[in-house]
Amino acid sequence: MNKFETVLLLSPEISSQEVNNEHKKFKDYILNSDGKIINEEDWGLRDLNYSIKKFKKAFYNFFQIEISGSDLVKIKNDLNQNDKVLRHIFIKVKEHQELPTKLNNEKK
Repeated sequence: MNKFETVLLLSPEISSQEVNNEHKKFKDYILNSDGKIINEEDWGLRDLNYSIKKFKKAFYNFFQIEISGSDLVKIKNDLNQNDKVLRHIFIKVKEHQELPTKLNNEKK
């Protein structure tokens, strides 16, 4: 199992209930692929540095996960087809950073 740190950017047009549904869906992707969710942080609605699909804000969510690389490809494909996910990034790390992150400590 490889260690990854993941950031999901969700559309600002969705409700808080839909944000929670997307979190649950992402967690289910990981768990159904025999992966583990080590930690997670909700960074809230934040400004984007540049517009994505004409949006200037997005809901940011940070996850620390462990999953195999082959399963990660399937998850990325599912995220690419989801209109509510503006962007996602998976960064392979040797060790997960300590939480809370600096972004979580900043005022929103």
